[in-house]
Amino acid sequence: MGLSRGGGIMMAAVAGFGAAIGALGRYGTTRVIQRWTGNHWPVATLAINWVGCFLLGGLSGWQLDQPLTVLLGTGILGGFTTFSTFSHELVMLADQRHFGAALGYLVLSVGGGLLLAASGLWCGLHFR
Repeated sequence: MGLSRGGGIMMAAVAGFGAAIGALGRYGTTRVIQRWTGNHWPVATLAINWVGCFLLGGLSGWQLDQPLTVLLGTGILGGFTTFSTFSHELVMLADQRHFGAALGYLVLSVGGGLLLAASGLWCGLHFR
């Protein structure tokens, strides 16, 4: 299944199927985390994006074949993680004048995400 027209359509379907699974997982995970922690700070989005960064790093290290990478990486993890919600929550914290919380969320999200992606990559490369 290369990049031919039929293969491209198939890969798009695989990615879409995975994205639906990931989005359902994100919704459920968000609800559970918000029940535990409340909804005062975006803990759920931070946790989801951190998990996604680590897993995508690991997936990159495993170097799986294209259909599986599209399903798991582009699809499931792409649907599970959410840059748009992170951005919205960051803007809302700043708009509410919670500048310290906004800065902390930014640093934890970006810095933590990069560290976890690198850690995931290392694990993927060493535990294939």
